[in-house]
Amino acid sequence: MARVLEIGLRREAIAVDVVPDGTTALERVTVYDYDAVVLDRDLPGVHGDEVCRRIVAMDLGCRILMLTAAGRLGDKVEGLGLGADDYLAKPFDFPELVARLRALYRRSPMTHAPTLTFADLRLDTHRRRVTLAGAEVRLAPKELAVLELLMRADGGVLSAEYLLDKAWDAHTDPFTNAVRLVVHTLRKKLGDPQLVHTSISAGYYLGIG
Repeated sequence: MARVLEIGLRREAIAVDVVPDGTTALERVTVYDYDAVVLDRDLPGVHGDEVCRRIVAMDLGCRILMLTAAGRLGDKVEGLGLGADDYLAKPFDFPELVARLRALYRRSPMTHAPTLTFADLRLDTHRRRVTLAGAEVRLAPKELAVLELLMRADGGVLSAEYLLDKAWDAHTDPFTNAVRLVVHTLRKKLGDPQLVHTSISAGYYLGIG
């Protein structure tokens, strides 16, 4: 199931890391800055309940969506009582999982507006739809992910390393030119006047002209 979710979430332009047990999960959250954790309650090693308690105790700011085979009300109450932000019983529909994750992202400590705008550029984060001067622009998942990060930065410069960390997963080669290639195709699709600019030796930002 983890492999299926990994593939599906990446197709939704969500960067995903998968770990096999609770011990590795706790190690990973202390190293990387995650927006959300999809946590199976029945993890081997350190049980999912204990993983949830420790993540909450560490006050990392990431949201927790707990998965479990138990769908009874008492189990749901217990899971939320551990500090989880949401609870989903298996089996579940994949679109519901994605919708819940996006809802948790919007509820994160930093406010995430559902609609982002910059000049004539508009991104509907709910429908994953981009328009420029009213015309729809079709973007690949990674292009969409990078554009969203740049729009949320509100003109701030984001390094290639930051974009790689947020839009790709932990196993991506840190020396890859993936970010540069995605920015290149993004610029082509957005056309002129250029909106995505390069700050030499610093990164990328949105600007007019």
